[in-house]
Amino acid sequence: MKTFRSFPLSIRLLLVNQMGVNTGFYMLIPYLAGYLGGTLGLSAAVVGVVLGVRNLSQQGLFLIGGTASDRLGARTVIIAGCALRAVGFGLFALDGSLPVLIAASVLSGLAGALFNPAVRAYVAAEAGDRRAEAFSLFNVFANTGALLGPLLGSALLLADFRVAATVAALIFAGLTVAQALTLPARPVPPGEGSVLADWRECLANRGFVAFTLALSGMFALQNQLYLILPMRAEQATGSASSVAALFLVSTIATLLLQVRITRWLKDRLSRRGAIALGMAVMGAAFLTPLLPGLVPVLVAAFGLALGVMIAQPFVLELIPAFGKENVTGTYFGMFYLASGVVAAAGNVVIGWAGDTADRLAWILCAALGLASAVAALRVRIPERTALP
Repeated sequence: MKTFRSFPLSIRLLLVNQMGVNTGFYMLIPYLAGYLGGTLGLSAAVVGVVLGVRNLSQQGLFLIGGTASDRLGARTVIIAGCALRAVGFGLFALDGSLPVLIAASVLSGLAGALFNPAVRAYVAAEAGDRRAEAFSLFNVFANTGALLGPLLGSALLLADFRVAATVAALIFAGLTVAQALTLPARPVPPGEGSVLADWRECLANRGFVAFTLALSGMFALQNQLYLILPMRAEQATGSASSVAALFLVSTIATLLLQVRITRWLKDRLSRRGAIALGMAVMGAAFLTPLLPGLVPVLVAAFGLALGVMIAQPFVLELIPAFGKENVTGTYFGMFYLASGVVAAAGNVVIGWAGDTADRLAWILCAALGLASAVAALRVRIPERTALP
């Protein structure tokens, strides 16, 4: 709490906001597929369309959200994103017809595309030379929400999915009002040229492109907490309940260790070194499930979380350093768009490898972590940052 109180009010508000965002999100989205296919009786294909539309609306529009943050101000975009998520989740509670479900998916996905890069741009600007610490704490609050959300959702589902959707919508409505009343407005740096010119600047920035490609593997590996690790846990025990242990290990490790790890590393390793170490740890974690049983899978979940804790705060710290202050949101949006594409492609390849030869999937993940670590060491950090 001492670290939390040491940050300005604006950052403290956004940390609490992120906990609320993840609480509302995870109390609903993990149970959406079951509601669509079970309660509503939709076919697997239609369920896939509804879920795919939500994911595409978010991943595909991150760049739009980042650019809107630069042009309209991060505060405005954060508030708009929370409001849209409230409307989207509210629609899930109102009607089970396909057009309404599609609209709900689009709005809830677009909401994430708006406030995700905007929040990070705001935190990066307000935290100054304490960005790594701020993003470390950000990860703690996000994980707290990710832990609370499913617990609340499972309790509310005892009544009805629409009750859970209503409560989730009310959480986002409350966050909208809270941000509108309390989040300080920041000066919006004037834009220079067109939006397309900002996008071209990102893509022409070779250092940023190299950095993005090197670290997009981080998201591909993180996604395996939802793909091959749960599959191996269930295979090892014969019970789907063992999957919960993976998320419990990952979340508790983050809550207990994240801030301590970032604080310890920031004065002992260069940013390149810390990021490379984190990626290597993430990759190495995927070698343990080559051994039989549940314990190696839990060790992998812990190792994956540890690698993320080491690398992610410094990755987020460095993204704004590649561009001018007035395009910070655009750089975050471009980074998350590219990372989302790589993560989706990685899921396809790793899933195929798991179907073809089980050991191959784990070796591919380990190799990806190692390759990202080596690439991170070769990326040139912009001279305008005071960071090694």
